[in-house]
Amino acid sequence: MDQDLRKTAFESMIKALSGPIRQDLEHSEVSEIMINGPNQIIVERGGTMVPPLTGEDRFRSPESLRSLARAILQFSGKRLSANDLSQEARLPDGSRVHIVQDPASREGLSITIRRFRQAGLELSDLVENGSLSAAALTYLTDKVTGKGDHAPANIVISGGTGTGKTTLLRLLAGLCKDDERIITIEDVAELDLQNDHVVSLEAQMPDHLGRGGVSIRDLFRATLRMRPDRIIVGECRGGEALDMMQAMNSGHGGSLTTVHADDTDRAMTRLETLCLMSDVEIPMTAVRRQITEAINVVVQVERHGKRRLITAIGEMDLSQGIPESGYPMRNVFRRKGEGALEDLR
Repeated sequence: MDQDLRKTAFESMIKALSGPIRQDLEHSEVSEIMINGPNQIIVERGGTMVPPLTGEDRFRSPESLRSLARAILQFSGKRLSANDLSQEARLPDGSRVHIVQDPASREGLSITIRRFRQAGLELSDLVENGSLSAAALTYLTDKVTGKGDHAPANIVISGGTGTGKTTLLRLLAGLCKDDERIITIEDVAELDLQNDHVVSLEAQMPDHLGRGGVSIRDLFRATLRMRPDRIIVGECRGGEALDMMQAMNSGHGGSLTTVHADDTDRAMTRLETLCLMSDVEIPMTAVRRQITEAINVVVQVERHGKRRLITAIGEMDLSQGIPESGYPMRNVFRRKGEGALEDLR
């Protein structure tokens, strides 16, 4: 079947089965839909959690919810199975979906949908809404593109869940030149870059017999043989962090990724932990040196109420050499609370 026809067919099927969340799937302000069994649905709309839907605004039965889960998984080439109680998938519009079945989910089948909303958002919009300052935008643009004789920087975006890391990663990647070959690696493909030369790789979970799995690390190693100009990893979660540090230090500049951390310093210690999760025995001193030499810039993002803000931008300062302990990270931009993003240069 033609891919466009297949996508349209699944869109219609999922819409028909979506019942009480149908309007939320089409609402431009909805960012997350959390279905905790057939009787409880919680929606995040406009940055605010809407009270749980009750009464008629719920699924008719556990089986009607399971029918929706089956359709979502089928679109991603998977199936609902007692042999795989936790699965990731995506909707035809690119929204990320995580499905957990009972008995792993005590409330019954649980579906969490994180909406994919590109909708023309640009970096200039972040300046307009106060998430980013004009000076910080210029700084990041220069770092991504490589100003003058400088090579493009290796950048890590750090923050918690739902802070906008993926959105910022997508926007910064959009600054890359159209003649650059960009390879993206993700657990669930959602970056959807519009650059001219993009190869999008997506990890695959093995089936219940352990067959057919492709990990982020597998894809990263494959990427190094695909002549990338830029490598973008949606999120470093494991031993692939060490592979990425080594690649950054061996000619693959201008790489971008995200990590879960609360500030720019903790982003570095988080990378330490991830590097140590690899199957390579390497001393801590060597890990720290690899990270220090690989990472140029860390962008910290946080959520304050309904707002997603860039709260700090740190730069690795090697002017005094590499210290014996810690990281020579200095903040070049910093925000206090919800105040303005201050230029510290």
